[in-house]
Amino acid sequence: MPSKHQTHPIDPTSAERLAEGGLRLGLVDTRDAATFEPWVQADNRGFHAPRTPSEQTRQTMDAVAYRRTTAVWDDSADDAASPVGTVNSFPTPLTLPGGRSVPAWGISAVTVAPTHRRRGIARALLEAELRTAKELGLPIAALTVSEATIYERFGFAPAAFAADLEIDARRARWTGPTVPGRLHLVSIEQLREQLPAIIEQTRLQSAGEIQTWPHLWDRMLGLIGEKGAADKLRAVRYDDEDGTARGFAVYKMTEHESDYSRHTATVVHLAAVTDDAYAALWRYLLELDLTSTVVAPLRSVDEPLIWQVVDQRAVKARHHDHLWLRILDVAEALSARSLEGDVTIKVTDELGLADGTFTLQGKAAATADVTLSVNALGALYLGGVSAGTLERAGRLTAHTEGAAAALDRAFAAAAAPWLSVWF
Repeated sequence: MPSKHQTHPIDPTSAERLAEGGLRLGLVDTRDAATFEPWVQADNRGFHAPRTPSEQTRQTMDAVAYRRTTAVWDDSADDAASPVGTVNSFPTPLTLPGGRSVPAWGISAVTVAPTHRRRGIARALLEAELRTAKELGLPIAALTVSEATIYERFGFAPAAFAADLEIDARRARWTGPTVPGRLHLVSIEQLREQLPAIIEQTRLQSAGEIQTWPHLWDRMLGLIGEKGAADKLRAVRYDDEDGTARGFAVYKMTEHESDYSRHTATVVHLAAVTDDAYAALWRYLLELDLTSTVVAPLRSVDEPLIWQVVDQRAVKARHHDHLWLRILDVAEALSARSLEGDVTIKVTDELGLADGTFTLQGKAAATADVTLSVNALGALYLGGVSAGTLERAGRLTAHTEGAAAALDRAFAAAAAPWLSVWF
């Protein structure tokens, strides 16, 4: 039976705006292959992926059937059944500093056909998603972006950053701890069975993580999609002294074209519940025989690894924005963070979804110590940037002395927020 978020009525404002341009906005019945399969292929087209065979399309359809799936159609087009705009969305817990969670509205698969640019489709889709999420009682919207110039106009801001690492393994040399416990080489199929419990524990340890879904891991581990993809992967699991699985790493090897002793190990995913698991897995990767380079995309910007090698210059990191947040209910979002302090903030929102003046405890207030946009509040929310930095950047205005510093104390997190997957 469909969930409430799947059947909630389509946003009338966006539907009417698109109808004026001869376009139709509507929900896709994910139980109906005749309409859902063209949506999947349109999503593939939007991200320049090849058309998928029917078997793979059915796998995708089964995997995301739980989501709210929306499309825009041009009924005058030659292929009227193929959407010219797509988006899907889903409720998910978002981890906050301290291990708490807040309900969030995950937005994914935003595409517009190249034949239908500049017709207001992306704006209509995204504004519809935000209004729908607010009506459903979700205080925050979240997304990962392939094109970072789009989303600021809708009130989003980068809240968690990522680092793509390239490590010269021969220069780095491990100087971190030697830990108890044991590493086991395991099959991809065996790891797939053990993975969910480890991932759920790590999710609660890092602000910015969301609850993942089975299809994500099946695809990441090569169990679906490209034939033979899983055969290219290797997996290692770390068990503590009691024999409990505490972490894993999945990686693939690429041979150097002219020197067999200079393979590259690419880390597909590394998850560690404990510091011991983290140390054991990274040491394993850095000490692989016949390997000169370890590449690890989508890591934290504050990796302990940097302090566990003899030469930090051997670790090159390219930082980039990753998780973007959009606050929809300021009072609820602030309450979820359990912030302390007597600062009041005035939030401005061009879309009118989250305007108002609030205490850090989420109560309405009359006067403000700080004025900031809903974008700036999203950037602050997980502790990924300081209020002082936003003030110097002109993104935040303090009306009372020390207000920005007080905000920093309130929103500060023990570790940099981090999301380890795309969605």
